[in-house]
Amino acid sequence: MENQKKQFDKAELDLLKEGLKRSYKERFEMATRLYKIQQTMAKANISHKPFIQK
Repeated sequence: MENQKKQFDKAELDLLKEGLKRSYKERFEMATRLYKIQQTMAKANISHKPFIQK
């Protein structure tokens, strides 16, 4: 259990370090992409149509 926690901590730090290497433009583009996806999902209307065999 302790070993797994250390792995998660290391992975978290690696992600943070990788994020800091990115430029402001890259961060903005990623945030914009995520925002557009969030807006699309918020407007989505999911409906189920049963499969009809012919």
